[in-house]
Amino acid sequence: MPVGTDGAPGTLGGVMRHEGHGPVVERQSAPHAHQVLPDPTGRWVLSVDLGTDSVRICALDTAADALTPHREMPLRPGTGPRHLAFHPDGRHAYVLGELEPTVTLCRWDPAAGLLEPVGETAVVPDGTAGPVHPSAPVVSHDGRHLWAAVRGRDSIAVLALDATGERATFVTDVPCGGHWPRDLALDPTGRRLYAANERSGDVTWFTVDPSTGIPHHSGSLAVPAASCVVFA
Repeated sequence: MPVGTDGAPGTLGGVMRHEGHGPVVERQSAPHAHQVLPDPTGRWVLSVDLGTDSVRICALDTAADALTPHREMPLRPGTGPRHLAFHPDGRHAYVLGELEPTVTLCRWDPAAGLLEPVGETAVVPDGTAGPVHPSAPVVSHDGRHLWAAVRGRDSIAVLALDATGERATFVTDVPCGGHWPRDLALDPTGRRLYAANERSGDVTWFTVDPSTGIPHHSGSLAVPAASCVVFA
C-alpha cells in the first residue's frame, strides 16, 4: 500500500497469503505472520511466520506497489519465529523464536534476497524452568550486542556478537522492570533501551553500558497495555 506525500494511505496494491502449519498444534495450526519489515536496502520485504516456522521473502516493486514472492527460509520445526532484527552491516539478521527461547543467527545476501541460518543461541540461562516466550530482538548500533525481551521470565537477555556477526554468546539477563515485555526498542542515540511491558501497563527504560551491553534501569512510565515502542 503506497503512502502519499500527505501521509495518507493509497490504494491497496495486493495481498500475499501464507500457507502451511507447524508441529505445535495449539499455536501452529495455521500461518501466523507476526512481523513484516523491509531489508536495509528497501528491495526486499521479509515476513516472519510463527505458525509455519519460516521467514518469507518478497521482492518489492515500488513503481507498481506490488510484492512478488521470492523464496522461503525454513527454521527448525517448533521454533515459532516471532521477530527479526538486522545487523547494522546489512548482511546479517537475527530471528527470535517465541516457542523456543533461541535466536537464529543468519547471513543475509541483499543481492540475491537470500537468508541463510548459520547457528542458534539460547536467550535464557541454562536450566531455566517453566514456559518462556521471547518477543523482540534489538541489535546495538555498533553490532556488538543483541538484546531480547523474554516474557514468562520478565527479563531482557544480553548477548555478545562476535566481529563476524555470526556467533552470539549469552552474557546475562536483567529484570525488565515490569511484567510481560512485549517489545524492545533502542533510542536513536543507541544509549537507551526501552521495554513495553504489556501486563504491568508500563514502559521502562534502561541506560546501556556500551562496553558490556548490560542495561541499567533508569525509569518508567505508566502506559496501559503497552505493546510497542517506536521512534519517529
